[in-house]
Amino acid sequence: MSVWSELTGQDAAIALFRAAAESAGARATAGTGTQQMTHSWLVTGPPGSGRSNLAYAFATALISGAPDGDERTQAQVDARSHPDLHVLATEGVIIKRDDVRDIVRRSHYAPSIGRHRVIIVEDADRMTEQTSNFLLKELEEPPERTVWILCAPSEADLIPTIRSRVRSVRLQVPSIADVAALLERRDGVDPVLAERAAREAQSHIGMAHRLATNEEARRRRSETLELALAVRSASGAVATAARFIEVAGEDAKAIGELRDAEERANALHSLGVAPGQAVPNALRPQLKALEDDQKRRATRSLRDGIDRILVDLASLYRDILLIQLGADVPLVNRELETGMQRAAASASPARTLATLDAIQQARTRIDGNVSPALALEAMLISAIRRTTERGAA
Repeated sequence: MSVWSELTGQDAAIALFRAAAESAGARATAGTGTQQMTHSWLVTGPPGSGRSNLAYAFATALISGAPDGDERTQAQVDARSHPDLHVLATEGVIIKRDDVRDIVRRSHYAPSIGRHRVIIVEDADRMTEQTSNFLLKELEEPPERTVWILCAPSEADLIPTIRSRVRSVRLQVPSIADVAALLERRDGVDPVLAERAAREAQSHIGMAHRLATNEEARRRRSETLELALAVRSASGAVATAARFIEVAGEDAKAIGELRDAEERANALHSLGVAPGQAVPNALRPQLKALEDDQKRRATRSLRDGIDRILVDLASLYRDILLIQLGADVPLVNRELETGMQRAAASASPARTLATLDAIQQARTRIDGNVSPALALEAMLISAIRRTTERGAA
């Protein structure tokens, strides 16, 4: 099975990366190759477009030396345990310079068993200018068999000197049909559920997978939207905001427990510790470092869960606005159409737009470290006030 088979909606990018991997393989074996290949890449695209998935697929092809990869290399890359793959990621707000210094040092090692050594920088937009400047020379003149792949939402998120040293590949948002087809093919999801998950996730591949395969995730999403539609008073807004935070916490915990267990199992496997075997004292510091990273991630996961709720609320009020305008556009949350019709009748389109602005403002405030509870309360109360004013008018 090709390493590219689990990607969707990015045919042009896949063709480009596959050709580059083929060129790199030809160059490594015979000293030849086309100009398709470069050693510093930037993959950009909106959340859920598959930036990281595409980067890891490209890494698999490069390390294996085959344009479609091979199963053994893919398994090791998926487990993040291949000795020629290094990943720079952070669960914090910024990527630290010390982390970049360490991975730069590793970039100068020759590949251990693969054709290339690949370094993936997830969320490269979290590098400070100082950290980015430290990386410049490495991107401009990496070792012959080292490839850097940076991932970020957009080119504008990186400093100009970084952008000038990489080859950029921009991903598009996959269609709902493409994401649904991927869920059916890869995960065996029922077509009706796959379409609903892809639609409600707004083509975010990771979130669509979660909604399609986790009934609790679907229940929590429905609960948050129904709560928003039911708010009628300031006290109700405060209670609903508190419940939103609880729901986000439940979701973050569920995601975290599964991911933590997988990471620990992969770490033990890479360290040569068999299941059920006691961890040797010499290896415990490495597991302790992993556990510390997981604790830091738990804090950020809660913020991410709250942001997902706000994104879902934005889709709800977007649907309400479409109903108010009589637009012939498919609704994201069509299963809630009855409640949205009532909400549409209680306020003007201008006030619904103001509610959408309030949701975006809440996201900005939370990102700026304002208390999530206060930001959510302000957003919900703002929406109530505008609805009440319409009723009074």
